[in-house]
Amino acid sequence: MNIFVLSTGRCGSTTFIEACKPISNYSSGHEFRIGYLGPERLAYPDNHIEADNRISGFLGRLDKVFGRDACYIHLMRDVIKTAKSYSKRLRPGMILPVYARGIYIRTPGQIDPFQVGLDYCETVNANIKMFLKDKPLKMDPQLSSATADWQKFWHKIGAEGDYNAALNEWNIRHNA
Repeated sequence: MNIFVLSTGRCGSTTFIEACKPISNYSSGHEFRIGYLGPERLAYPDNHIEADNRISGFLGRLDKVFGRDACYIHLMRDVIKTAKSYSKRLRPGMILPVYARGIYIRTPGQIDPFQVGLDYCETVNANIKMFLKDKPLKMDPQLSSATADWQKFWHKIGAEGDYNAALNEWNIRHNA
């Protein structure tokens, strides 16, 4: 079974994958296939856990390839905190400038970066929720309750490995 961590980004997805590394019966990756086009973009190995916020742009194709056979994790963080984090990441190629210029055809300088970040988060979260409507295997953990939700996740997927090492990753700030 494949597991996809869907998110806006800036919400603990890197930490989530670091916590998955001690799981012995799944491989895991963060933005593992980001450089691929077409069918190769979603050609994940079996029993793989993937976190990639850009995958929210491929939800239709993800449904076509994995549908109801995968487990989906909608990792969320307070949208205000996430939007504030994004508003500081305005380098070319980062998701917020791409969203502002590609969707709204404006540069972040023409509109408040925090407002762009907030709009991005609300849009991505709404798209993920719509995608998950018919999915039987799903969870929606919050970054604020990550350690409590981690135990539920571990049991839901039948994870094997070093649970304590995995849990300890939640005490480290990755990609802050």
